[in-house]
Amino acid sequence: MATPEDVLSYWLDEVGPKGWYDASDALDADLRERFQDAWENAREGTFGLWLTYPNGTLAYIILMDQFPRNMFRDHALSFSTDRSALAAAKAAIHRGWDTRIDPPARQFFYLPLMHSENLCDQDRCVRLICDRMKGDDGSNLLHARAHREVIRRFGRFPHRNSALGRSNSGKEDFFLASGGYGSIVRELQKADAA
Repeated sequence: MATPEDVLSYWLDEVGPKGWYDASDALDADLRERFQDAWENAREGTFGLWLTYPNGTLAYIILMDQFPRNMFRDHALSFSTDRSALAAAKAAIHRGWDTRIDPPARQFFYLPLMHSENLCDQDRCVRLICDRMKGDDGSNLLHARAHREVIRRFGRFPHRNSALGRSNSGKEDFFLASGGYGSIVRELQKADAA
């Protein structure tokens, strides 16, 4: 059975920052082979003890928020444990456990907020990254702001609609055809440079 150390060693050391946000079929397959059973066990409540200390909670959040996005890319299962990750992240932040983890790993406490389709969570994510990710190169804040802008405009992430069986609105169709999330990132970069 996987341990928190297994998750953290794999994600933080083996994959590392260069692999965290690059879509890779090889990484997705490796995650399924090594951690799908652990994810299924966590989804069933097996790893409750992980939530009793900072490193365990960090591993739990990564397992429930990051890993399914790779293991089940473009499928509804990608988002099926988001609520569990969000609840764990909020509890950890409330306890100040996020501040016990050094950046860049600290960002994983905030990503469940960034992935939430709730504007209050989005606002909180931006504030936390501003306040608690000092020294960040700005990319985390840029992406937090971009996610928040998508939720401001649509109240949900249109790129998830297909996987979740949701119909697009006309505005969402136009948004996706016009560059989607990337267009928001470019708008913010342009505004920041002005």
